[in-house]
Amino acid sequence: MMHILLFFMLSLFPESLKESATADICVSSEEQKLYNIINEYRAKKKLKPIPFSAKLTKVAQIHAKDLSDYYNFDPSNECNPHSWSKNGMWSSCCYTNDHKMAKCMWDKPKEIAAYDSPGYEIAYYSSVGANAEEGLQGWQKSPGHNPLLINSGMWKQAEWNAIGIGIYKEYAVVWFGQLKDDQSQIIICNDR
Repeated sequence: MMHILLFFMLSLFPESLKESATADICVSSEEQKLYNIINEYRAKKKLKPIPFSAKLTKVAQIHAKDLSDYYNFDPSNECNPHSWSKNGMWSSCCYTNDHKMAKCMWDKPKEIAAYDSPGYEIAYYSSVGANAEEGLQGWQKSPGHNPLLINSGMWKQAEWNAIGIGIYKEYAVVWFGQLKDDQSQIIICNDR
């Protein structure tokens, strides 16, 4: 009976559920800086800026914290940093370097923030703490990550209409999406 009542209530108020998915999203000054320097880098390549997305930022911030709290960074680890722990309100997965679990990553924006399109992630780790400049420099040097930033290689035809940023302790995480975020108001919060 409780399930039926919950379903009925959710069907009556679907918009309020979506709004609450991103109601408390704010970015730190370092996350704002990363957003700015990514778009500056894109501008140097004659690419348009990517609009900030509250929904993708929610996913990025949650994943950066999940990685910091539960992921053991080790280059020999079978599960790479696109993996998700079992310690949250999402489906867990071990993302392996053969990309067989890519769908697990692509679906996280919909699963966590009601972003109705696949999301694509780049992640950066620094044992002394992640920051915007080192994160961008690391991704620029990476043949697997730089193409997402500048729409090259297999990402040449992608039109990024949303970007989310999360930095927590030793991880910086950026999510890209092609769907515009209708709830993309981002505010600067007190640094976490």
